[in-house]
Order: sequence, then C-alpha cells, then structure tokens
Amino acid sequence: MKRFLAPAIATALAACTAAPPTSLPRPPAETRTATELSAAWQFRFDNALTPDAAFALPDTAWEAVQLPHTWNRLGEYRIGRTEATDNRQGLGWYRLNIDGAALPAGKRHVIEFDAVGNIADFWVNGRHAGRHAGAFSRFRLDLTDLLDPSGVNTLVLRADNNAPKPGSSTEHVNPLNGDFFIHGGIYRPARLLHVAPSHFALDDYGGPGVYATPRFAADGSATLSVRARLAGTTSAQSLVTILRNADGATVAEATTPLSAGQTEAQQTLSVAAPRRWNGRPDPYLYRLEAQLVERSGAVDSVTVPVGFREFRIDPDKGFFLNGRHVALHGVSRHQDYLGKGWALDPEDHERDMELIAEMGANTVRFAHYQHAPLWFELADRYGMTVWAELPFVNAVAFTDAPASPELVANARQQMLELIRQNYNHPSVITWGIGNEVDIDLAFNRLGPKADARPLLRELNALTHAEDPTRPTVIADCCEATPGDKAPYLPPLTGEADLMGYNRYFGWYYGRPADLGPHLDALHARYPRVPLSVSEYGAGGATSQHVESPETFKIKTAGRPHPEEFESWIHEQSWPQLRDRPYLWANWIWNMFDFSSKIRQEGDATDINDKGLVTFDRKVKKDVFFYYKAQWSPEPVVHITSRRWTERTEPKTKIKVYSNADRVTLTLNGAPLGEVPCVDRICTLEGVTLASGSNVATASATFIDGKVEDRVEWTLTAAP
Repeated sequence: MKRFLAPAIATALAACTAAPPTSLPRPPAETRTATELSAAWQFRFDNALTPDAAFALPDTAWEAVQLPHTWNRLGEYRIGRTEATDNRQGLGWYRLNIDGAALPAGKRHVIEFDAVGNIADFWVNGRHAGRHAGAFSRFRLDLTDLLDPSGVNTLVLRADNNAPKPGSSTEHVNPLNGDFFIHGGIYRPARLLHVAPSHFALDDYGGPGVYATPRFAADGSATLSVRARLAGTTSAQSLVTILRNADGATVAEATTPLSAGQTEAQQTLSVAAPRRWNGRPDPYLYRLEAQLVERSGAVDSVTVPVGFREFRIDPDKGFFLNGRHVALHGVSRHQDYLGKGWALDPEDHERDMELIAEMGANTVRFAHYQHAPLWFELADRYGMTVWAELPFVNAVAFTDAPASPELVANARQQMLELIRQNYNHPSVITWGIGNEVDIDLAFNRLGPKADARPLLRELNALTHAEDPTRPTVIADCCEATPGDKAPYLPPLTGEADLMGYNRYFGWYYGRPADLGPHLDALHARYPRVPLSVSEYGAGGATSQHVESPETFKIKTAGRPHPEEFESWIHEQSWPQLRDRPYLWANWIWNMFDFSSKIRQEGDATDINDKGLVTFDRKVKKDVFFYYKAQWSPEPVVHITSRRWTERTEPKTKIKVYSNADRVTLTLNGAPLGEVPCVDRICTLEGVTLASGSNVATASATFIDGKVEDRVEWTLTAAP
C-alpha cells in the first residue's frame, strides 16, 4: 500500500474589516483587506426577470435580506407540507449597491463568494462579469475594470437552482441526482477583497495562492515546502514566509527575490522538531505568514495555519497517524438545518462540531460535496480526520449514455476547487471522487453506456496530479449486496486508492448479522485495497416506538420508523465494524436528520430521518447515547425509550446505555437492583408498570461521582 505523507495548512484570508457595503472603509494602502458583504442586499425570486429589468426595478419590488441567504426551506416533522416549506427551484435574483468613491485607490477589487447554489451569473452596472457552475465551492471575480470609482455601482447576481434534467440550465452541473436538496441562493458569506496590483493569485480555483507540504526525516525533523502562486510581481519584490508556533514565536523563515511577471515561487523551511497535529488528542497548529514585500513594506499577505502530520493506511491493520494506530469512527454530515436550509451561521457550524465531538467521534465524512470553509477550520481545530468529497453522485447521465464533455469539465473544475481551496488543511486525509455512482446501473435505471468508471479514472488521475500526498476514495452502494442487480453492474473497488462501502444490512436488505461476513468477503476479494464503511444506519422517528424492534417488520420507504428500531440496527452493526481491524474507518449515516425531497417517511415530510440528532438539533436520539457510551470517556447513563411516554402495556423492559460496569435501577422509588452493562447496554426485562405515572431511574458511580438519569412513563388502559 502506498504511504501517503499529507500536508497541513488551513486556508485563510487576511483579516476583514466589516462595514456596510454602501459605505466601504478606506483600508491601509500597504496590504490586502476585505469588506464583508452581509447587509443591504435585495432579493427577488423571479423566473421571468431579465438582467436589464433587475437593474431597473424599484427598491419596492425587492425584499431586503442579509447573507447568508437561501429562499428554500424544506423538511417538516409532520405528515404533509405546510407554508413552512419552500421547495421552489428556479431563479433567485440579488442586488446590491456600493459606493465607488469609498473604494481604496490603487487596489484591485475582487468579489469573493464562499458558495452560491447552484449556478451564479454576476453583472456589474449592466455588464456581465462572470459565471460559476457548482453549488459548493468558493469563486472570485475581479470587478476592478467594471466599477465606477466615483459613483454608485449596482451589483446583480442571479442564482439558478433549477432541477437538473435534459435541456435544463443545470443539466451539465454535478450532481445530477442525489438524496438531498440543492438549495438556491447566496447561502454562504461573501466579501469584497481589496488587493495591490502585486498579490497572491486570486484566480487559482478559489484557493489561497499559498500551498505548503510538510515532509519528515527519520530523525523527526521536518521541512515545509511552500509553493506560492503570484500575480503582478516586479523585480523589486521578494516572497517572505514566516512560520510561527501557537504562541506566536518564529520557528522558521525564508526570503526569495522575485522577477518581474513571475507567477510562481517555491521555498523550503526547516523545522528541527515540530509538534505534530495529532488528531483529537492534540490538534496542534502552526501559522504561516506569506508576504509579498518591497522596500516600502508588505504589499500583500496571506496567513494560513499549518499542521505537521503524516499518516498511512494499511489494508489489514487500518489507519495510522504519526506512527500510532487510530481506530477511526465517526459520522457523515449534511450542511442544512430545520428552518434555515443551507444558510448557516458560524454558531450553527460550531454547535454541529461540538455535538460530534461530544459523542466521541474522531472523523467526519463531509458528504456529498465541499462544505463551508469554517467547517474545514473546525475540523482542524477539533482534530477530526476528514473525508472531503466531490459532488459526483449517483449518475453521469440522464439516459443510457456516457458523461457529456460538459459534465466532465464541470467535475474537473469542482475537483480542482475542492483540492486547492482545502489542500492545506491537516484534517483532510482523503479526497472522495464519487458517491454511489453505480446505483442507477445497479437497479437498471440506466444502461451499460452510463458507466461512471471513465470519469472516475479521469478524476483519480487529476487528483493525484494535484495532490500526490493524499489518497483518493470512492463510496460504493451496491457491489455484492443482496437483491437482483443488472448483469452489467461494474465493480468500483480498485478505481481509487481507498474504498468505502455504503451498507444498510437490516434496513434496505438482509439482516444486520450479514454485515460482517459481507465485509469479510470483500476483504478477501480485494486484499490489497484498504476498505472502510462509508455509510451505515437506519431511520428513527422520535415520536414512533416499538417494544421489540428485533421482530418489527420495517417499511424503509414509509411509516413508521420506530426510534427503537434505529437503535437496534446500530447495536447490531457497530460491534461487527469495531471488531474488524482491517476497516480503516467507519462513518454513521447520518449525524443529523436532513432535507430530502424524495422522503415521506417516519413522522416527517421531506426529511431523511437516519440522523442521530433531529433536524433542529434539539433532540439527541437514543442512539446518540449508544455511541457516546461506546466512544466517549465522559460518564454516560441514559435510559432509552424516554420519549415513549404514553404506554398501554404494563410489561416492559428498562434499557440503559452506559459506559459503567453496571447501573442501579429503581421504579417509583422501589429498588430493582443492579444490572450489568454488556457491551455498554444494561437491560432489565419483565418490568411491570403501575397504572398512571411511573418514574424510572438509573444511576452509576464513576471516578468523579454519581451520575443519574430519570424518565417518566404513563400507563393507561389499552383502547
């Protein structure tokens, strides 16, 4: 197996000075600044509007909005949609006025969007400035030559999230399909960058223009290879880089003279004994300051965090970080939130990462697309290892045909954006080049001409050319799973360095006990390919319950989805994954319930309910505490079925998730004795509830003291 020594620098921009976009500040002349463009936007959803009409409309024809913004709201915990749902797909228009007289003189003015869903077209004072296709990556447009430096400038952006289909505006934009909804709008922050004519390149697929790769020697020392892409340089300038530790002390520095028009420069910094980025136990970050300097001082600067680390992945023994074996266990995450769609605030991202960390996870799969820049930064800081992923999902075409040249070009563009924008993050260990791209062939929805492998091979080669320090990975849906499959179903294993299997034994097919033997067979078939389980899980509705999930006949694409069934699937699945050391990682599907237009299941509408936490992040389902008891060192005592408050049968069981050896139970104040916890599950069968209110408690003693949980159930006569 190839040994991958991976880099560790997080992308960052220079410090921003926030101000109302109608009155831009005059920043210092010597370096770049940025103005956040969050306020004073106008919005209108209108499929018939033209760019000329958008400039001419009066203010009263627009809605005042702030960024981040999306017009879509999808997903309700009820049967059927209400006015709370807005699943419109089409054209959303945004307008903003800025004062050219407030722009700093002598600067280039570049607008930067962290993401727009799904196709963005942009005009300045009636002139088209550019287009970007793809809902998930940062892009920039240089507006300098289109702006009036002495008057008011009107900016118009059209966001297009029309559903992909033959002949549509989005027919060549990845993804063509998927079990998630593409929200429209400027749903991530935007800003106006002010840079000197000489600067670190801003047209490099949204990347920072500075890329650094750590390499280690046998004695523990390291070098940091720095590659800078440049624009507008002169012979009077130099590239200066300074590496600082977390306390701000200088660790290494270098200076390289530049020539006029030079577009790239490289340096190597030596670090005698770097403190390593070591995942959850010690996610240590350095900071690299890169400057373009002339006699008068710095004319541009970019600061990025740096983490030194190396890893390898063995097909028999799994994942090793800095020479130490780490059992990677974690979750996948979608970026939406009930009532907000994709328009998340920084606090939303922070809360999500805190919940994942609380559960004891050490890895996150960023499914199925490039997530927000802050999400990568949080992964660095929390020490989460990351599977970062391209939105190549489900299919290459709508008919039995290969990928169109336009779709291939778009996939390449989004792959380059994903890598260059996130190359420097130490948390990223693998680049995902496709998810379930065999599913439509497997179930005969497309024929053999719609084979995804040619595009996968192109993306695999492109990714290795861009970043030889990280492996590639694919998530497969269907190889060797139960059920009839098309005879032309191509195996995807081996088309990337690593493999992930999305497997739902006991949910969509088979029995939970089939999971381990299935994986063993794949490991025997592909002994030289490191394997992982990239998805597993089940739906769980917090208002639906069942006493005996092991005998319940689930309807996966319908109702109900008892919360106890979701827990049971995970109780059966996790030990099988844990006990197979050849699996280099496992990811639960999914950390949070998320929006999906095709889902009418459980107790919800337009929601995939496989999350461990509800869509609004208010309820941690029972299964959350199953994994917290498995993974976290924090004391856990959690009584399950707590939301099944109204009972009609007196006989029940009390089941507790705990990382104690045993728990003590009571019912209505009467002791029920101590119950041993077998594999973190503590169960007492045959408990009889009294008529009316019942209070059950569970407690355990840990090093720091006693931890207790309490639930209340009401027994009423059966109807």
